[in-house]
Amino acid sequence: MNDLKAQLEKLGDAAAALKRYLPALFCLLLLCIYGFLVYQVQVLNTREPSSSDVAAQSVTAQVPHIDTNTLDQLKSLQDNSVSVQTLFDTARSNPFQE
Repeated sequence: MNDLKAQLEKLGDAAAALKRYLPALFCLLLLCIYGFLVYQVQVLNTREPSSSDVAAQSVTAQVPHIDTNTLDQLKSLQDNSVSVQTLFDTARSNPFQE
């Protein structure tokens, strides 16, 4: 019976000492989780796809197609208008400009 009381007292003292360091341990735990997540993001970011993945994606990719009538109409409009010619030229030189 005395051994049980002694063990409980030791356990209570250890819990009191642990309670004092609880905020620091919590911050350390959060830091470890954050470091692990940053490491996993870095690993996933630098991983290259396999050649089979690239081949599978290239097979399913659709090649854009423009109707020949529409293409002929655009070419005739470009030939007839100077402002359209400059529009096409600027779009070719800088396609991301609005």
